[in-house]
Amino acid sequence: MTVLVTGGAGYIGSHMVWKLLDEGEDVVVVDRLSTGFEWAIPAEAELVVGDIADQDLVESTMKRRDVDAVIHFAGSIIVPESVADPLGYYLNNTVKSRALIESAVRAGVPHFIFSSTAAVYGSNDGAPVVEEAPTLPESPYGTSKLMTELMLRDAAAAHPFAYTALRYFNVCGADPKGRTGQSTRGATHLIKVACETATAKRPFMEIFGTDYPTPDGTCIRDYIHVWDLAEAHLLALRRLRAGGTSLIANCGYGTGYSVLQVIDAVRRVVGHDLDVRISGRRPGDPASIVANSERAQREFGWRPKLDDLDTIVTHALRWEEALKRRNS
Repeated sequence: MTVLVTGGAGYIGSHMVWKLLDEGEDVVVVDRLSTGFEWAIPAEAELVVGDIADQDLVESTMKRRDVDAVIHFAGSIIVPESVADPLGYYLNNTVKSRALIESAVRAGVPHFIFSSTAAVYGSNDGAPVVEEAPTLPESPYGTSKLMTELMLRDAAAAHPFAYTALRYFNVCGADPKGRTGQSTRGATHLIKVACETATAKRPFMEIFGTDYPTPDGTCIRDYIHVWDLAEAHLLALRRLRAGGTSLIANCGYGTGYSVLQVIDAVRRVVGHDLDVRISGRRPGDPASIVANSERAQREFGWRPKLDDLDTIVTHALRWEEALKRRNS
């Protein structure tokens, strides 16, 4: 049996590939390398360069490698970009996911794990959000992911097919062993941007809005270490293989940090100040969102091990320094 990882040359996907290989799984990656890097994929995993919408390619790969599970990361993830280009996001995240789901059904792949997002919820009152909360996305990015969740629900009702949709909160950090990390050019994730600023890859960084209804006026997010998130996928896969039914589960720590608190953590870890400038709000950014992840803990025994902001920042900084050496 083989696990097919879409987007496995990207940030979260490459961590998933390493995690699966560490656990003795056979892995094949489908990635068009639009934002990912071939060097991020371990030699032990087969790379098939192509688009997930190429159903002939995907289905032949599934059958050739005897794939029994798909873990689907491929997609676009920048909220303001989705506001500016909604049709591009619906194509890349929704239309192409539909093609991938159909390929899995046609090839008889029984298990599917989907990279969803907390952006399906929109803003809330700051209390940890549960999976039953209203889904009111505030950006085309969130809507595109929610539409894929609905397609999975309906496909699972019609075919011998079970899925798990993991709604991530803010993913950050890097492999504790230093094998991979967030390498995307022009990334917009706060901790990545702060670490690039700390290592002089950026001359300064911006805070987008200081007038939100939060204690310090900046957005509050639940920051989850990428390695803990990869572990959640692995446990979800084991649950499905053991006969588990379809499930939606949050992946976060239940603790929120403001933008200013995160920047302070980066200053603390790196040992010097950053040039931080204030800008206006970005479109599509909710004020505050924090996870209730009790379902993931209950249903597949997920127990976060790296839920410490300074640890997350330390791993992210180490990777940023490694990237700087790699590209020098």
